[in-house]
Amino acid sequence: MSGERLNVIALISGGKDSFYSLLHCIHHGHRVVALANLFPTSEHTDSTAVRIIDPSQSINASSPAPGQDVVSPPAPEKDLNSFMYQTVGHEIIPLYAAATGLPLYRQPILGGALRHERDYDYTSTTGHDQGPAPVGDETESMVPLLRAVMSRHPEANALCSGAILSTYQRTRVESVALRLGLTPLSYLWKYPILPSVPGTVADEAQLLRDMATAGVEARIIKVASAGLDESHLWERVTSETGVSRIKASLRKFGAAEGASLGEGGEFETIVVDGPASLFKKRIVVPDDGRRAVPEGGGSTWLMLRGVKLEDKPVQELGGKLSVREPGLLDARFQSLTESLAQAPPDGQKHYFDSSKLIKASDLQSRVDSDSLCWTVVADSSATGSSIENETINVVGKINSLLSTNGLEPSQLTSVIIILRDMADFPRINAEYGNLFTKPNPPSRITISSGHLLPRDRNIVLYATAPTAAAKVARNGLHVQSRSYWAPANIGPYSQAIETAVTVDGHATSLRTVAIAGQIPLVPASMNLPSASATLLQEQIVLSLQHLWRIGSEMRVQCWSSAVTYLARQSSEADAQEAAKVAAQSWRLAHGSPEDDDETDNGPDPWDLKYNPQYQSLGGREVKTSSPSVADWSVYTLRQQNEPGSCIPPVFAAEVESLPRGSLVEWHAHNGLKNVEESSVELIHFPAVGVDGWQSWHMVVKATETIVVYTTMAYYGREESDAVEFHGLQQEMGKVYKASMRKLQPKVVCPEGTLPYLGYVDFNRAPGLWTGKGGTGIEIPFALVPCHSLWSSAGERPTAVVLYKTFLTATATS
Repeated sequence: MSGERLNVIALISGGKDSFYSLLHCIHHGHRVVALANLFPTSEHTDSTAVRIIDPSQSINASSPAPGQDVVSPPAPEKDLNSFMYQTVGHEIIPLYAAATGLPLYRQPILGGALRHERDYDYTSTTGHDQGPAPVGDETESMVPLLRAVMSRHPEANALCSGAILSTYQRTRVESVALRLGLTPLSYLWKYPILPSVPGTVADEAQLLRDMATAGVEARIIKVASAGLDESHLWERVTSETGVSRIKASLRKFGAAEGASLGEGGEFETIVVDGPASLFKKRIVVPDDGRRAVPEGGGSTWLMLRGVKLEDKPVQELGGKLSVREPGLLDARFQSLTESLAQAPPDGQKHYFDSSKLIKASDLQSRVDSDSLCWTVVADSSATGSSIENETINVVGKINSLLSTNGLEPSQLTSVIIILRDMADFPRINAEYGNLFTKPNPPSRITISSGHLLPRDRNIVLYATAPTAAAKVARNGLHVQSRSYWAPANIGPYSQAIETAVTVDGHATSLRTVAIAGQIPLVPASMNLPSASATLLQEQIVLSLQHLWRIGSEMRVQCWSSAVTYLARQSSEADAQEAAKVAAQSWRLAHGSPEDDDETDNGPDPWDLKYNPQYQSLGGREVKTSSPSVADWSVYTLRQQNEPGSCIPPVFAAEVESLPRGSLVEWHAHNGLKNVEESSVELIHFPAVGVDGWQSWHMVVKATETIVVYTTMAYYGREESDAVEFHGLQQEMGKVYKASMRKLQPKVVCPEGTLPYLGYVDFNRAPGLWTGKGGTGIEIPFALVPCHSLWSSAGERPTAVVLYKTFLTATATS
């Protein structure tokens, strides 16, 4: 996906959000070809045909032109209260064609909200894989409407909507758009948490002020919340007076975040005017044309009559569109950038070298037996003909492994794909994507290692899934719309997949989040930043911000470790410097315990409707806060007093190339959430086991278990020391055991424990892919071959390996 000019169908409800999102499309140079609207109809209306309103038709909502069926059927006296579409104020909508000069396509809403799950799966009737979505689900109403638009505007290739915080709405629009080959655009997604106007206090209502600055006139047409009543109807919410009044009224009742934007259904709006770049005429509603219709339960809406169009004064028809585009970097990462410019990377080490957290006798350890980790390469018979055939063979093997283990592709949690040639990625992606037909496919890391791959193989794939016995609830984040928030994932991978950490098939309270590799695309355009003297630094910081935003959205509290993939550098010195900049950025992003706590955006509107945790105060909850990355409270007080000791280990891996020609890609290994206070300690052993090895242990205490995430690095006995890989592999097993015993002398490690992931300097560890007898391909665990590896201090290890271990006996501190 690139930043080319798109031809956009604007899905409008009449409300403020859909129109302001449309203005952002214009701001980015896209061409709006048509408006599309779904409206409620009375039970006596049998017509479901798409209605086309030509902008040249001069009409008003009360008096259509003779012979023209351009307005809605008689409006029902009761609001449909659709979960998906705004269904009040639709009497005005036929006038938008003439007001904007754009053709308007309208269709009645067919069916109702039959599917209530947050992430929409159109292939399932119930969300449990029981066949195609029923025609009666209101989401599917968009399909015939958009097909009708596309048949008359074949150049259309994008769909704009006004989703701000609602995953429920966004995933449904994305599902339909992508099925029809349209690029989804949601420029307002997460807008309230994005950088605010410089010099102002962060405030979610800034969006309303920005709408006012852009010239959007939006009026409240429905209220449905404690604190808002009939007196607020027809309030101009896109004004400073309107903003202040709405916030004051809602604040009295402890409304949730998003309430002042109406995101939880507190109120709905209708747009009657906008900037001249969109509105050529304004819509006027006479005072005697507004009738309040009470519905009970604090809900009241306006029925409108006598609505008409009015020409604008000539002086209003000129002028430049004033749409505020949120800054690319938020305050934390802007400050980080400035800190990097002021001082060179320090490469300091701040780690404890002893543990006081674990105190127990007879601790037994084991690897994460509730997870399956597979390494997949094509059979030799499938190589050489085409990359498609090789990928088909790999995909077939994955399907076979899943079937053998009683699993489905939708249960995969994370995938690492290593390519010989990144140019093959589109063709590989097409075949790989056939695995996934359900929402929220696994997170994915994609890199190219060039000639470092096994001989005659063009793709190596590592996949992780829970065992069939592990009954793991799975939650995903898969934003496929362009926005200002983070890059869209148009493809068979999610930004993040969250699962429970399990012991013996039973879920613990601890959750782990696998996040896709983050490259530095500018979210709104999906292009890389423009070339500059500090381009590498800019890419490091921007992609790290993407990781942080996704982690915060998933409520990650800390990371176990991370790696920065660097595209091939021109020299060893350049690779070393890039690694140090990345490590310094990682350290600065963590901040310190003195930083002000950040708060989340409260529950999603889906939670407000369906999650019992939030069903209070009439379906609303008092604003809550949740620690975001990094949550210093999870560390022991001893470590918080030395914040440098709490920074998880980070390394840089120089590979051949990265997607889209990026210079950097961030990969956080495990994001942890639901972590209790003072339950984490990070211990570093600068020398352990055989000479040349170091280890780091992140020890996480949960109610049911202790999980130890171990990172080990081998630096060699001498700077130029090379070691045959199979010898190194045997050595790392011994070092792992020695390191665990140093962590807790009573720990007994099982034989044959392997890392779940490793990075190897290909030039310093010969024999990487060959079997012990020197023949065949042997990949003992997930291995990433690198041109070079670098520590946070700019040192050059030969290998870095990662382990995950459960301590299953009772432990007390």
